[in-house]
Amino acid sequence: MKRVITYGTFDLLHYGHINLLRRAKALGDYLIVALSTDDFNNLQKHKKCYFSYEERRLLLESIRYVDLVIPEENWEQKRDDMHLYRVDTFVMGDDWTGKFDFLKEEGVEVVYLPRTPEISTTQIKRDLNGK
Repeated sequence: MKRVITYGTFDLLHYGHINLLRRAKALGDYLIVALSTDDFNNLQKHKKCYFSYEERRLLLESIRYVDLVIPEENWEQKRDDMHLYRVDTFVMGDDWTGKFDFLKEEGVEVVYLPRTPEISTTQIKRDLNGK
């Protein structure tokens, strides 16, 4: 079984997120999503989420492409996750290109997928705020 993992906040879930998850799942048999916890978002990423971790987890678990949702609690856990979950492929959006290439040293394929250009959570927030 080929295992794929991706990481993110997935707040204000939209079709760009679904596109990423669909394409990530197509790279393997089992998709793990490491979902940023509320503390990680607030204290390290400096992001304010609309939905709580539990609400975002429930949303992700309802998507047919997602097999398992785990908490992302810090930047450093990625190396350990690759081994703990026996990951074959690490996937992120191409706005992160090169940032996680160090995971290749763990024997993991690293793939950066193109983002869906016309949609982002940041843009949704701007549009809703009229900015």
